[in-house]
Amino acid sequence: MLKESLFYAKILLFGEYGIIQDSMGLSIPYNSFKGSLKFNQTLEGVALESNEHLQRFGTYLTELSESKELSFEFDSEKFDIDVAEGMSFDSSIPQGFGVGSSGALVAAIYNRYANDKIDFDTKPNSKQISKLKSIFGQMESYFHGKSSGLDPLICYLNLPVLIKSKEQMGTVGLPTSNSEGKGAIFLINSGQPGETEPMINIFMEKMKQEGFRNMLKQEFKKYNDACIQAFLKRDMAPLFSNIKSLSSLLLKNFTPMIPSMFHKLWKEGIESNAYYLKLCGSGGGGYFLGFTQDLDEAQKRLKDYPLEVVFTF
Repeated sequence: MLKESLFYAKILLFGEYGIIQDSMGLSIPYNSFKGSLKFNQTLEGVALESNEHLQRFGTYLTELSESKELSFEFDSEKFDIDVAEGMSFDSSIPQGFGVGSSGALVAAIYNRYANDKIDFDTKPNSKQISKLKSIFGQMESYFHGKSSGLDPLICYLNLPVLIKSKEQMGTVGLPTSNSEGKGAIFLINSGQPGETEPMINIFMEKMKQEGFRNMLKQEFKKYNDACIQAFLKRDMAPLFSNIKSLSSLLLKNFTPMIPSMFHKLWKEGIESNAYYLKLCGSGGGGYFLGFTQDLDEAQKRLKDYPLEVVFTF
């Protein structure tokens, strides 16, 4: 019998792309979507597709393990038996929407098939978090070509994580959400999935330009880090002035990551101050994040798009 272990989606509130250049990042679990490994009596449709996908992922991990490249002890024998018996990953997390569909799968596989897994009875320390992030980066590279390991880390810990630098990260407490508040952070659905790898490739090409690198190190880092600090202190005035600057910077410098139909909406938010949009993950499609001080007004202006509220204040 497979013990039920649920792994939730995640949202990178701040730090997309910037964490590659040592900006801060803040990622939170998002419990509206979740996934778990399960056995199916009959394999068909989505379950069959998932089972076949697990077979390929298992082959990848086994090859890494046999070449001594994998940083943990993968029980490939147990994994192969379970896959042959009809195991699939049953998930409500939409794929290609920037909320951690592959991250939850990676966390679930590590949790069940790592013989020497890092487990927690108490709050994890930064050394354990760093090691886990490295392991998960190896595993998730199967999906994206290159991975920081952050998404599976959030899904595995199911705790908010503050990234101060590549080497320094830890769990963090979030301000309490106020259900009566008019202000909100929300997800807006672009209606089309995005693919991470092509977006990362565009970003890496842009990184060859000195001007783009300087913009990331100076302006992006300044606004992004100020947003995180203000949000954690629940200091709304600096949060919204910096999120406006960050939203403008993203529209100007990350245009390929924003679907063309969103360019007008993005600009209207900045000009009206009714809401500000930013990337959620790598972009290209999927979800985008919105910040507003008046949710009713934002909903009116974005009436053609369903909004999913993540946090209210």
